[in-house]
Amino acid sequence: MELERIEKIAATAGIDEEYLEPYGKFKAKIDCALAEKLKGEKDGKLVLVTAITPTKAGEGKTTTSIALAEGFGKIGQKAMLCLREPSLGPVFGIKGGATGGGLASVAPSEDINLHFTGDMHALTSSINLIAAVIDNSIYQGNPLDIDPARVVWSRAMDMNDRALRNVDVALGDPKGSPRTDHFVITVASEMMAILCLARDNEDFLERVKKIIVAYKKNGEPVRVDDLRISHAIMKLMKEALKPNLVQTLEHNPAIIHGGPFANIAHGCNSLIATKLGLKLAPIVVTEAGFGADLGAEKFLDIACQEGGLHPDCVVMVATIRALKMHGGQPFEELTNPDPEALKKGIVNLATHLENIAKYGVPTVVAINHFATDSEEEVKILSKWCEDNGYEYSFLDGFLKGGEGSTDLAKKVQKSLKERESNYHPLYKKEEPVFTKIERICKEIYRADGVEFTEKALEQIAEYERMGFSSAYICMAKTPQSLSDDPKVLGAPRGFKIHVREVNLSAGANFLIPLTGAILTMPGLPKVPAAVKMEDMPI
Repeated sequence: MELERIEKIAATAGIDEEYLEPYGKFKAKIDCALAEKLKGEKDGKLVLVTAITPTKAGEGKTTTSIALAEGFGKIGQKAMLCLREPSLGPVFGIKGGATGGGLASVAPSEDINLHFTGDMHALTSSINLIAAVIDNSIYQGNPLDIDPARVVWSRAMDMNDRALRNVDVALGDPKGSPRTDHFVITVASEMMAILCLARDNEDFLERVKKIIVAYKKNGEPVRVDDLRISHAIMKLMKEALKPNLVQTLEHNPAIIHGGPFANIAHGCNSLIATKLGLKLAPIVVTEAGFGADLGAEKFLDIACQEGGLHPDCVVMVATIRALKMHGGQPFEELTNPDPEALKKGIVNLATHLENIAKYGVPTVVAINHFATDSEEEVKILSKWCEDNGYEYSFLDGFLKGGEGSTDLAKKVQKSLKERESNYHPLYKKEEPVFTKIERICKEIYRADGVEFTEKALEQIAEYERMGFSSAYICMAKTPQSLSDDPKVLGAPRGFKIHVREVNLSAGANFLIPLTGAILTMPGLPKVPAAVKMEDMPI
């Protein structure tokens, strides 16, 4: 399908050319001054797309988000799509690209998946500048009296590389302080979280200054502001703070900006992008990473509280294939009808829908349709939705684009018109730290309780002494299960969540409890997606 020039897409979205900074023919940056110009405009309605617990069978959350935007276009409803930027780690790792699929895609797909407009490079460079300046300060006489054993800022790389999880640095340097250091993937970094939570450039700068990068020998924190490089970081990040404009295959506008992981970071695109979208269009479609227990929980508890957002509808994505996996059918047999496995697996969908109801936001169930879905299986899932009072829609956006998504668009449109959202977060950030963690684990994951290691308890006590009792909670948990064990599918009960340590993101203002065996630097699979690109045209 032939793409439109980005200037035409901008005009469709109501963006004057004076606020557009083209990066070639089909992508552009949007000047942040546009947000100031639109400040007095009324906000549109906000639709969050989330999903059941992901499986190898595929759910299609991003594809559904794009298909919904296309469906709105087909029924004459103006809407803006706001998505996260892909990370090179998953692109070359297990998942592959993150621009949708089939006719429900954003374009230029390869540009977006790879270097795009350079945002990931700017973020990675900023993160590593801080790391270099920390070590240089220690080398140059250590004027800040940094304790090398308590440097908590990690270097970053936007790639899955397990060999970099633990590295020895400053070796063979007579004036250095050799120690074990760590890399995180860029999209799991505090800098990425700050980009996505900042209201504007000034707020971003203030948050960067607050980042705690190390501790002095007397235990006092060392912040980026102490390193005197905040303005250098702003120079690096100046263009990255501007949202990116692209298009869907049916020429509907899409803003793509920021891309934090949802299993470690908070999993939502930037507030700058979402809030701009709400001024430009009567409906904004956004998505949050992984299942609703991670991305949606963090969107509703962190992003919405911090950004003053009021979600009006949640679209819960599921597939019959994935629900059968949750019900015990082996992956290799998913093309075969298995009504009993479907009936058992629906419990995962039910749990996520019940969880969203706790936030007071209406839901619509979106079921990505596969040719292998049997008529009996379709009837079983349809009847379950009807019996439990859930609006639902089978869609075929992958093969048919907007044409295959009009029913979903109409049902979301109807929900926005007829059903009132009484959104409220699961917790207030002012509540005690343990209360917030336990509420998420019990109410969302359905755990019986939480077990903390001594290290985690000591860290929480220290953060409370430092004044971070009112920080948000950003759980780091496997996305493959409601529990912290990735092998447990369905909707487990009778388990505990195990918190082994807790990290602090002072600039983002959240605590990150690391549960189970979750890692902040993923590894590549046995056969990476990069290898599968061998036969693709360059």
